[in-house]
Amino acid sequence: MEEGLSENETTDFCCAEKFVLSYEDADKYWSVQEPTINGMLGGFGNLSTIDIQGSEKFLIPLLKKIDAPSRQKAIDCGAGIGRITKHFLTKLFASVDMVEQCSKLTAQAEILLKGNQKVGRIFNKGLQDFEPEKESYDLIWIQWVLIYLTDEDLVSFLKRCKKALKPRGIIVVKENVTSSPDPEPDHEDSSVTRPEETLEDLFSRASLRIIKKQQQHRFPQELFKVQMYALRPDQ
Repeated sequence: MEEGLSENETTDFCCAEKFVLSYEDADKYWSVQEPTINGMLGGFGNLSTIDIQGSEKFLIPLLKKIDAPSRQKAIDCGAGIGRITKHFLTKLFASVDMVEQCSKLTAQAEILLKGNQKVGRIFNKGLQDFEPEKESYDLIWIQWVLIYLTDEDLVSFLKRCKKALKPRGIIVVKENVTSSPDPEPDHEDSSVTRPEETLEDLFSRASLRIIKKQQQHRFPQELFKVQMYALRPDQ
C-alpha cells in the first residue's frame, strides 16, 4: 500500500501523473446510483439489449466448440443488480453465482432475482478481495468492472480466477478501452479506462492467453469502444 493512502486507496499512473483509485470512493459512487438497468448503464439503459445480444454472439459460438466449457456453473463478476445474470448467463448455465462490492446493489439483485432457481450464491465483496473456490467455474464473466482495479489487483484477481476454472473453462472480459495510448481516469466514480494494449499486457502478466477477441458493435460513437476477450490459462 502506498505511503499516505488510506487502506482502501492505491495508485495507478495516468498520463504521467499519479491517479488515486479508491475502492471506498467507487463503492460510495455506486451506493447513490439508481439500482435499475438505466442506473447501472449510466443513463444508457436502452443499450442493455444490444449489449446482451453482442455478448451472446461472442460467447455462444465458444460453447459449441469441441473443447467448449461445460454449461454447469458460471459467475458474474461486478454483477451490480444482476442484469447480466438474469438476461444472459442464467439462460445458458445451470447455476450462476454473483459477486458485487456494493451492498445496495446486491440487496436489489436479491429482490429482482428472487425465485430464479438458477441463481446460486451472491458474494458481497470487491474483486480485489474476492477468492473464488478452486476449479469451481466453467465460465467467469467479468464486465465493466476491471476499470475499478489497480494494475496489481487486476493481475492478482485474474490469477485467482485462473485457479478457479474447471477443465476447459474460460474467462471472458468485456471492458471499455481507450482510443488513445494513455489511460483515462474518471474522478467521479474512481475508475481508469485503459488502452487495449495495456489491458492485454495485464492478461499476459496473469499468464492468460487470448483465444478470441471481438468488438461490441452498435454502441453510440461518443462512448468508449468496448472489447470482448475470451481467455484461457497460458499452457
